[in-house]
Order: sequence, then structure tokens, then C-alpha cells
Amino acid sequence: MHSSIKVFFVVTSGVLLVACSSKFVSQDAMVNDPQASRYSIAQDKAPDVALAAHQIADTTPRKEPLSKHGNKTPYTVNGKKYHIMASAEGYREEGIASWYGAKFHGHHTSNGETFDMNQMSAAHKTLPLPTWVKVTNLNNGKSINVRVNDRGPFHDGRIIDLSYAAAVKLDYHDKGVARVRVEVLAGEELDTSSYYVQLGAFSNKDSAQSLKARISGEITDKVGVYKDEYYRVRIGPVKYDRAVTLQRDFTGNEFGKPLIIAKR
Repeated sequence: MHSSIKVFFVVTSGVLLVACSSKFVSQDAMVNDPQASRYSIAQDKAPDVALAAHQIADTTPRKEPLSKHGNKTPYTVNGKKYHIMASAEGYREEGIASWYGAKFHGHHTSNGETFDMNQMSAAHKTLPLPTWVKVTNLNNGKSINVRVNDRGPFHDGRIIDLSYAAAVKLDYHDKGVARVRVEVLAGEELDTSSYYVQLGAFSNKDSAQSLKARISGEITDKVGVYKDEYYRVRIGPVKYDRAVTLQRDFTGNEFGKPLIIAKR
């Protein structure tokens, strides 16, 4: 098992996370909390109830803007300076992958999202956040597409730190580390209809259906009503560029600024 560090800036300034053991503290935390006392357990571990590969949802590669946080360059950890890549295009590397889990479950990743060890995600020292990569376990040939949203691992000889769930998918969670190939996904590999534009959320179904009918008459994109605790009127799924256009076109007094929501 190893240590890796996740670096946070501003909102994301916080912890530098690890895989399968202990993580160091982020740039800000190293000044304010050198003992990393924010974690409730000292050593990282798998969840109490182990996951099986079939229980873990695959992720859909998609085009995304850079995160507001976690991309400050350069940054320094343990006296070493790291420079974020200006572009991830063409990146390909083989080396050792590790994983991280329960110790960091529920804490922020470097770009300000919440780490969930039961979902697939990854940490890398210098790729822009977020970046989608294909990771192949060279020991068994298994591959996954995974989104990099964190910093690390800061352990000699390791090139990527995967969530526990991603390690299960690649079948090395019991071993702790594996030799992998990491390849950045780009172009048509990300050109998928993976976004919705949400125009409103209603407690009344009829109101949602009325808006759906009106908007369906104005655009050729699919408009649907999606029910959870509310009836949500969304356009899509559409590609990211189209989602941005729709968000711009429908921004105004009636809708405010519609939300762009990634397809799960």
C-alpha cells in the first residue's frame, strides 16, 4: 500500500489524498493542519462490504471544461514542484497504479467534488482536471474508462491512483497495486451525447408536462420530464457543445441560467 496526495486550492484547497494507506496533507493544509486530523481513521482500507465488479457502474467519457479548482500550476508537495500539463492530448504512460478508499470517502477531491470510493474515479499528479483516461491492467488485459478529478499519487514509482471501485473493475483491489497503461481519451472518444440541460424542477407534474410540450415545439432536441423528488424538465441527452448553446439560448428571466447536467 502507498501514500498519495490530493491537492486542493481555494474550495478544493484541502487534502492531498492517498491509496490503500495514508495520505499527506494538501498545500494549504500542510500549513494549517500538518497532522491531517480531519480524517476519522488513520489507515486507508476497503469498504466493510466488498464490491463485486458487476455492481459498479461504468462511466461515459465526455467532453468537459476544466475545473475551476485543482489546476493551479505549479504546485509544491513535500518540497517537490509539479507543473500541470497545458494539454493532455497524446498522453500515454505505463507504470504502477494504486488505489484509495474508506479513509477519504466523503471528503473533497482536488477539484472540489466529493470522493466516493464506490464510484470510479482517479488521481494524477499533472493531468488537467478533469481528464478522461483509459486504464488497462497489463497483468490481465482488463480496461476501464475513468475520470481524473484528483491529485496524486505522491509515492515513488506510481503514476495513477484509482478509487477502490475502479481497482475492483481492473481486478487488483486485493493486491493493492498493478502495472497499468494510462491513455488519454480525446476527440471522437469523448464525442458522446452525455449531457442534459435542465430548464426547471416542479412539484406539480402538469406544470412540468406543460413546459415540456411548449419547449418541444420550439426545438428539435428531445425534451423529457424526469421524476425524483421533483418533476424535472430537461433537454437531451445532447453533446457538450450543444448543451452550452442551449444553456445560452434559454438563459433569461424565465429560466435564469439553466443547469448543464452530466448523464450518469
